[in-house]
Amino acid sequence: MAREKGKGFTPGRAKNLVGIAKVLAPTLIPVMAPVAARAAALLGDRYDRYRASRLGVPVDQLTRYSGRGAGLHARIVGFSEALDQLRETEPTYVEGTEKRLSQLLAAVRASERMPAPRRRAAHRAVSTDLDAMEADLLKRLGV
Repeated sequence: MAREKGKGFTPGRAKNLVGIAKVLAPTLIPVMAPVAARAAALLGDRYDRYRASRLGVPVDQLTRYSGRGAGLHARIVGFSEALDQLRETEPTYVEGTEKRLSQLLAAVRASERMPAPRRRAAHRAVSTDLDAMEADLLKRLGV
Protein backbone atom coordinates (compact mmCIF):
# COMPACT_ATOMS: atom_id res chain seq x y z
CA MET A 1 0.00 0.00 0.00
CA ALA A 2 1.45 3.30 -1.01
CA ARG A 3 1.16 6.13 1.40
CA GLU A 4 -0.97 9.00 0.11
CA LYS A 5 0.85 12.24 -0.45
CA GLY A 6 0.08 14.88 2.18
CA LYS A 7 -0.91 12.38 4.87
CA GLY A 8 1.08 11.70 8.02
CA PHE A 9 3.12 13.69 10.46
CA THR A 10 6.40 14.84 8.99
CA PRO A 11 9.19 17.00 10.41
CA GLY A 12 8.12 19.80 8.09
CA ARG A 13 4.55 19.71 9.38
CA ALA A 14 5.77 19.63 12.96
CA LYS A 15 7.86 22.74 12.30
CA ASN A 16 4.83 24.49 10.78
CA LEU A 17 2.65 23.59 13.76
CA VAL A 18 5.24 24.93 16.20
CA GLY A 19 5.34 28.17 14.23
CA ILE A 20 1.56 28.47 14.29
CA ALA A 21 1.54 27.76 18.04
CA LYS A 22 4.11 30.52 18.61
CA VAL A 23 1.89 33.00 16.78
CA LEU A 24 -1.39 31.93 18.41
CA ALA A 25 -0.14 31.33 21.98
CA PRO A 26 0.00 35.02 23.01
CA THR A 27 -3.62 35.50 21.97
CA LEU A 28 -4.97 32.16 23.23
CA ILE A 29 -3.43 32.12 26.71
CA PRO A 30 -5.35 35.16 28.03
CA VAL A 31 -8.56 33.71 26.57
CA MET A 32 -8.02 30.16 27.83
CA ALA A 33 -6.76 30.99 31.34
CA PRO A 34 -10.20 31.90 32.78
CA VAL A 35 -11.76 28.87 31.09
CA ALA A 36 -9.09 26.61 32.58
CA ALA A 37 -9.56 28.17 36.01
CA ARG A 38 -13.32 27.63 35.86
CA ALA A 39 -12.84 24.03 34.74
CA ALA A 40 -10.42 23.40 37.61
CA ALA A 41 -12.87 24.89 40.12
CA LEU A 42 -15.71 22.77 38.72
CA LEU A 43 -13.63 19.60 38.92
CA GLY A 44 -12.60 20.44 42.49
CA ASP A 45 -16.24 20.99 43.47
CA ARG A 46 -17.34 17.71 41.90
CA TYR A 47 -14.54 15.83 43.66
CA ASP A 48 -15.56 17.36 47.00
CA ARG A 49 -19.16 16.29 46.42
CA TYR A 50 -17.98 12.78 45.55
CA ARG A 51 -15.87 12.54 48.72
CA ALA A 52 -18.69 13.91 50.87
CA SER A 53 -21.17 11.38 49.47
CA ARG A 54 -18.73 8.52 50.11
CA LEU A 55 -18.33 9.64 53.72
CA GLY A 56 -22.04 10.31 54.17
CA VAL A 57 -21.58 13.91 55.29
CA PRO A 58 -22.64 17.28 53.89
CA VAL A 59 -20.09 19.00 51.64
CA ASP A 60 -19.71 21.92 54.06
CA GLN A 61 -18.53 19.50 56.78
CA LEU A 62 -16.02 17.70 54.57
CA THR A 63 -13.04 19.55 56.01
CA ARG A 64 -13.72 17.99 59.43
CA TYR A 65 -12.90 14.54 58.07
CA SER A 66 -9.49 14.01 56.53
CA GLY A 67 -6.81 11.38 56.40
CA ARG A 68 -7.06 7.63 56.03
CA GLY A 69 -9.47 7.33 58.96
CA ALA A 70 -11.93 9.89 57.59
CA GLY A 71 -14.62 7.28 56.96
CA LEU A 72 -14.37 5.91 60.48
CA HIS A 73 -14.35 9.42 61.93
CA ALA A 74 -17.55 10.24 60.01
CA ARG A 75 -19.17 6.98 61.20
CA ILE A 76 -18.34 7.77 64.82
CA VAL A 77 -19.74 11.29 64.59
CA GLY A 78 -22.90 10.02 62.86
CA PHE A 79 -23.33 7.35 65.52
CA SER A 80 -22.93 9.99 68.23
CA GLU A 81 -25.63 12.11 66.61
CA ALA A 82 -27.97 9.10 66.45
CA LEU A 83 -27.58 8.61 70.22
CA ASP A 84 -29.50 11.84 70.80
CA GLN A 85 -32.74 9.96 70.15
CA LEU A 86 -32.08 7.72 73.16
CA ARG A 87 -30.73 10.37 75.52
CA GLU A 88 -33.98 10.75 77.48
CA THR A 89 -35.07 7.11 77.54
CA GLU A 90 -31.70 5.38 78.15
CA PRO A 91 -29.26 7.90 79.67
CA THR A 92 -26.86 5.31 81.14
CA TYR A 93 -26.52 3.53 77.78
CA VAL A 94 -25.90 6.84 76.02
CA GLU A 95 -23.29 7.93 78.57
CA GLY A 96 -21.37 4.65 78.33
CA THR A 97 -21.59 4.58 74.57
CA GLU A 98 -20.37 8.17 74.22
CA LYS A 99 -17.37 7.30 76.40
CA ARG A 100 -16.57 4.33 74.14
CA LEU A 101 -17.04 6.46 71.01
CA SER A 102 -14.55 9.03 72.30
CA GLN A 103 -12.04 6.20 72.85
CA LEU A 104 -12.60 4.91 69.32
CA LEU A 105 -12.21 8.41 67.90
CA ALA A 106 -8.92 8.80 69.76
CA ALA A 107 -7.77 5.46 68.33
CA VAL A 108 -8.62 6.57 64.79
CA ARG A 109 -6.74 9.84 65.23
CA ALA A 110 -3.73 8.10 66.75
CA SER A 111 -3.64 5.53 63.96
CA GLU A 112 -3.02 8.26 61.37
CA ARG A 113 0.64 8.35 62.40
CA MET A 114 1.12 4.58 62.56
CA PRO A 115 2.81 2.44 59.92
CA ALA A 116 0.34 1.12 57.34
CA PRO A 117 -0.04 -2.45 58.70
CA ARG A 118 -0.69 -1.23 62.24
CA ARG A 119 -3.03 1.49 61.01
CA ARG A 120 -5.07 -1.01 58.99
CA ALA A 121 -5.29 -3.33 62.01
CA ALA A 122 -6.42 -0.45 64.22
CA HIS A 123 -9.02 0.61 61.65
CA ARG A 124 -10.33 -2.96 61.40
CA ALA A 125 -10.65 -3.17 65.19
CA VAL A 126 -12.48 0.17 65.36
CA SER A 127 -14.76 -0.83 62.50
CA THR A 128 -15.60 -4.14 64.19
CA ASP A 129 -16.47 -2.32 67.42
CA LEU A 130 -18.61 0.18 65.52
CA ASP A 131 -20.44 -2.62 63.69
CA ALA A 132 -21.39 -4.23 67.01
CA MET A 133 -22.36 -0.91 68.57
CA GLU A 134 -24.47 0.06 65.55
CA ALA A 135 -26.30 -3.27 65.66
CA ASP A 136 -27.07 -2.69 69.35
CA LEU A 137 -28.22 0.88 68.65
CA LEU A 138 -30.53 -0.27 65.86
CA LYS A 139 -32.01 -2.89 68.17
CA ARG A 140 -32.61 -0.27 70.85
CA LEU A 141 -34.22 2.03 68.28
CA GLY A 142 -36.48 -0.82 67.19
CA VAL A 143 -35.17 -1.05 63.64
